[in-house]
Amino acid sequence: MKASDVTIDWLQNLKLNITSINTSTVEGVIIKNLDVLLDGRGEVTELWSASWKSDGFISSEHVYQSATDYGVIKCWHLHDNHTDQFTVTRGKLQVTLIDLRQDSPSFGHVNRIFLGALKPRIIKIPPMVLHGWKALSMPEVIVVNLQSHVYTPDDEYKFPWDCIIPEIWEPVNG
Repeated sequence: MKASDVTIDWLQNLKLNITSINTSTVEGVIIKNLDVLLDGRGEVTELWSASWKSDGFISSEHVYQSATDYGVIKCWHLHDNHTDQFTVTRGKLQVTLIDLRQDSPSFGHVNRIFLGALKPRIIKIPPMVLHGWKALSMPEVIVVNLQSHVYTPDDEYKFPWDCIIPEIWEPVNG
């Protein structure tokens, strides 16, 4: 299956397996804690190192920074070819992943992962894993995305945020 074959009807009929928060059960998704060097002058957070290739991360061909205003949900996105690898440098973000690869052992798995400046981590999201995020802190969340390919609009497929599992987004009060 290719990303261009995915439709809202197909997504709505998909049997999903929603798993615990902050645990990756989607095949090929990698989460790495980032090192923060802290002293009396401030801090430095390591965002990328070529040595991480041995952990399964890949070299980046395109890097950008994105700001998402508090409460905004940016999703759903899907790619045939490129891999997203991103981290949060300011604020807190909920990332939700859905494995749409029919040959994957984690097909249909849904993960909620939290990224933030207070516990900096980088996440790698392979092609055909539907994903999106919600900004959970004010005034905005800053995301740095280290993509595997130069961005081309023909490899980005978008779906409305509420076409499936709109109740997945935090915060849930109760």
